[in-house]
This record gives sequence, C-alpha cells and structure tokens, in this order.
Amino acid sequence: MMAALRGIIVQEPLIRLPLYNDLSVPRRHRAFDEQSVILLAPLLSQALHKATSEELVTFYQSRPLSGVAQEVTSGGVFLVGENLHFILSNYRSNSRFTADTGSASTLDDRLTPMQPLAPQQAQLDFEPSAALEPKPSSLWMNILQTDKRELIIRSRQLVLQPQSETPTKSPVSTDTGR
Repeated sequence: MMAALRGIIVQEPLIRLPLYNDLSVPRRHRAFDEQSVILLAPLLSQALHKATSEELVTFYQSRPLSGVAQEVTSGGVFLVGENLHFILSNYRSNSRFTADTGSASTLDDRLTPMQPLAPQQAQLDFEPSAALEPKPSSLWMNILQTDKRELIIRSRQLVLQPQSETPTKSPVSTDTGR
C-alpha cells in the first residue's frame, strides 16, 4: 500500500491563479507526503484485508487552515481481483466549517468521504506507469467520462517492479506544499 500511495501523482491545471492557488507547489507532484503515506498505508491495508469483495474502504484526512477552515483530502479504495482501485474524491478541498453534530441541518463531511466538497480540477496519474491499468478509451467514453478521479493500479505489477526514483514523464516534486 505504501508503494501505491507514493506513486499517486497530481497534475494541477495549466492555468493557476495566484489568489486562489498555491503557486509554490509544482504543477506535477505527489498526492501524499511521506507523513501521510506512513499514517494511511497500514490503516488502509488493514481495512482492505478485513473488507469483503463488495466493500469500499474510505479515508478522510483534514488539516486545519484557520479557526473556521480546514483542508480535506479524502477518498476510497477497493480491490477487484488483483487490481487496486483508488478514488480521490477530495484533494486539499477547503471545508469552511466544522459540522455541528447537534444541528440537524449541517452535514458532517467526515461521514461522506466519497462526496466531493468542491470541484476537483487536478488530474491523477501514477508512477510507475507500467503498474497503471489502462482505461478503455473510445470517443463516447472520452465525451461522457468527466470524472477522472479513479486510478486502477495493478498491485502484482507494483510489487514486481521497484519504484524508480526518476519519474518517466516530467519531474515530480515530493513537496506537497505542507
């Protein structure tokens, strides 16, 4: 699981505005820093081991930005055969409030980690690319498939192939801006 989390790459959009985006973070960088990998990998592995073939394992990680705002990264993983499906629902999405469990009208986003909090503009990639299962591509799939937030990782291929230090496409920063 550590190799899978370390291999997930975020490709930020070409146009980034200084007011809304952190320009200190490179456009292409790892989704999870080493601390997050060390925290999440054993927990996700243990949960996947206990999960049935029909179950999805979710994760939710938040980081306070201020007294009223937090940055949320959440999603889910599941196995189909030997393929690990990784869905990143929220990547550093701003959550402007902490839900009040005493109020019926507020939704606690921790209970719905697969629900996007904000539009996700970044695209996902994986290194090494040989471990990434190609998605079926057709004209209709390209037109109708708007959500590209799922990666299908061949877990057997990932185990057999050591993760290279040099990415194959363009440089990947290990700095996640935290």
